[in-house]
Amino acid sequence: MDKATSAPALAGWYVISLRPSGSHGPVRRAAAALGARVLAVSTLALRERSAGPALQSALACPVVVVTSPAAVVFAARQATLRVLPGQHWFALGEGSARALARAGIPGAITPRGGSDSESLLALPPLQGPLSRVGLVTAPGGRGLIPETLAARGAEIHRADVYHREAIRPRAAQLAALAALPPASALLVTSSEAFDGLWSLLDAPARDALRQRPVVASSPRLAVQLAGLGFQAIVPAPGAAPGKLLEALAADVARGRFR
Repeated sequence: MDKATSAPALAGWYVISLRPSGSHGPVRRAAAALGARVLAVSTLALRERSAGPALQSALACPVVVVTSPAAVVFAARQATLRVLPGQHWFALGEGSARALARAGIPGAITPRGGSDSESLLALPPLQGPLSRVGLVTAPGGRGLIPETLAARGAEIHRADVYHREAIRPRAAQLAALAALPPASALLVTSSEAFDGLWSLLDAPARDALRQRPVVASSPRLAVQLAGLGFQAIVPAPGAAPGKLLEALAADVARGRFR
């Protein structure tokens, strides 16, 4: 069968998206491109949080770090984003960099090897010496970034422009999760989102989920999942939906899951 008539790489597969409510669109598009379908199970919702003067202070720093596309969106609602003379912007991943470009900040520096905190902190310009660093983010998670930069001498100006609110998936979503066929995989890009689902499942449901492949966007998440008994862990080089789905498709093509 030639390329023109071959089935998509993930034809017949389902992927379980744990992205916050209302933000599953990028996963759906990436999955559709490879022939997969999506079951959306949100355990979090993102809510705007007024950062006030803290945001202006962060945006005035010579180095500005943005930790997610959502941080860009919520910051842009509260202030005009622009690059000041001599200023350098850093984005945790490609999605955040694209969001910054749409908001008027082109060319943000991103790590090439992944989209986790460790990859960002490994960037040479962030090794020090550092003066003032603006961090545009949300409470919870990513604590390694301000801690490490502070240890390198930076004065951290933090602006929390949104927060994550726990929500309970609908009963129908949990029933659909239990009914998925074996050719289905869980996408994990957030420990908080995963924990929100895991805490709702009883022992049989957890055992059933462990039998599925799970795509982890960072080594840290892979270690967490392994500790919970997941064995078919697919490492992905970042949290972007395309990277997650391509990593799964590569393992499927190699015959890892039958």
